[in-house]
Amino acid sequence: MSQAVIYGPDYSTYVRTVRLCFEEKGAPYELAPVHILGGEAQDPAYLRKHPFAKVPAFQHDGLELYETDAIARYVDAVFPGKALQPADAKAAARMNQAVSIVNSYAYGAIVGKLAWQRLIVPMMGGAADESVIEASKPMVSRCLSEFERIRGNDRYLAGSEITLADLFLAPIFAYFVMTPEAADLLADHPGLQHWWSEISARPSMQATAPKMG
Repeated sequence: MSQAVIYGPDYSTYVRTVRLCFEEKGAPYELAPVHILGGEAQDPAYLRKHPFAKVPAFQHDGLELYETDAIARYVDAVFPGKALQPADAKAAARMNQAVSIVNSYAYGAIVGKLAWQRLIVPMMGGAADESVIEASKPMVSRCLSEFERIRGNDRYLAGSEITLADLFLAPIFAYFVMTPEAADLLADHPGLQHWWSEISARPSMQATAPKMG
């Protein structure tokens, strides 16, 4: 079976999600960097892998895939190691709901607006747009409330074991907690604070931390 290759930069949250799947399962993979901030996703060779010029793209054993959800589920199904999707229908539904919240609401509010303005724009020499940051806060707060509710008193988002839900949210959270707004927004969510303190210490998170700067 050929080596799995993940195409994308280590700073992409969705690339990190796929890497986390491999790390949690203890399966080997290769990361082939694609610098999206530098326009490399528009290269014709890359567009053949991902016609929408996003990351990650993925290759394994003759299969070419894009879309993080599809890649993550494939990795869990094909590679040996612990399961990242619950067998229990209710736990699986919680996982799927949390993943959908990340994709539909949390990524745009946390990464696309708050973290982008606070972290990326200044890094590129610009000034953060405070109006965008303020406008992001209601959706960020709503997402945090829902993740807190979904987790309940469990260790992870979908129960006692780590699942794809945690691996989709954790890379986004890593940027979120770098912002000065995070402390206030998390103040009323002790469950999420505990979740983050635990998941951020996992070896998989340490192994996939982006090399910033």
